[in-house]
Amino acid sequence: MFSVYAEKFSSDDPLSGLVVGERPDPVAPDGWTTVTVKAASLNHHDLWSLRGVGLREEALPMILGCDAAGHDEDGNEVLVHAVVSDPSWTGGDETLDPKRSLLSERHQGTFADKVVVPRGNVIPKPESLSFEEAACLPTAWLTAYRMLFTQGDLKPGDTVLVQGAGGGVATALITLARAGGLRVLATSRDEAKRARALEIGAHEVFESGARLPVKVDAVMETVGRATWSHSIRSLRPGGAIVISGTTSGPELDDAELTRIFFLQLRVIGSTMGTRAELASLVTLLDASGARPLIDRTLPMDQARDGFAAMAAGDVFGKIVFTR
Repeated sequence: MFSVYAEKFSSDDPLSGLVVGERPDPVAPDGWTTVTVKAASLNHHDLWSLRGVGLREEALPMILGCDAAGHDEDGNEVLVHAVVSDPSWTGGDETLDPKRSLLSERHQGTFADKVVVPRGNVIPKPESLSFEEAACLPTAWLTAYRMLFTQGDLKPGDTVLVQGAGGGVATALITLARAGGLRVLATSRDEAKRARALEIGAHEVFESGARLPVKVDAVMETVGRATWSHSIRSLRPGGAIVISGTTSGPELDDAELTRIFFLQLRVIGSTMGTRAELASLVTLLDASGARPLIDRTLPMDQARDGFAAMAAGDVFGKIVFTR
């Protein structure tokens, strides 16, 4: 079958290991099912995989892609939850399973004609969402939903700061926060991206590092080193910073520990989300009319162009591949 897969790793030139070609059709083991892919979206996770982060060399060749929407074996329209729990896990929240993985880490991913997943990882797609929109949800949008409403525990009327408007998670955070009744502030180094952030729901936008007119209840942090100090300084006493990524690097020149303990700030990690949260996210979008922002849609055989755009940072929203 047609596939987009990692053949080798390179930290300096990750696209050198990307292959657009053929791989064997998947075989679903007991308890798993096959989904015929109509659309799949690109994540930074896929680019990091080509650098050898989170993917072992012995797993190569590995079909990339965490997210997909398509048809199940009965022809129903569905989307795929990307978190694969260990079969022995009985602890509820699958993101806490120490043996969990994402599609394209231990199990072949979604950038292909077909993907096999555990039966419990398939949820219905509402007619109100296109395949392209639904394919944006399982990683970036689910991550944003959990950051805001589970880990951040934010309520209507709260004020949230979204750092680094532009990427898939950041645009999801802005749209979902506005849909959830929050006051949304956003930052970006890029004037055009600040303008787009206003268009998709931010109430106010600021240059990265700018002093804010108010202290916020929570900061959604996906950037890391470049914005960390600003995030901590933007919080009200008792506020929370929810972190799900470090795209500018994990190292910190100053962790602001004194400010964190003196103001009793909360630093909360967040990763992906549960199947139940994905279902709630789908319901929220169906009811509110909010929709994922798609930067561009490409045929899957042009996947290399999408990877190159993400590597260059030339993205506002999600890149979606279609079959």
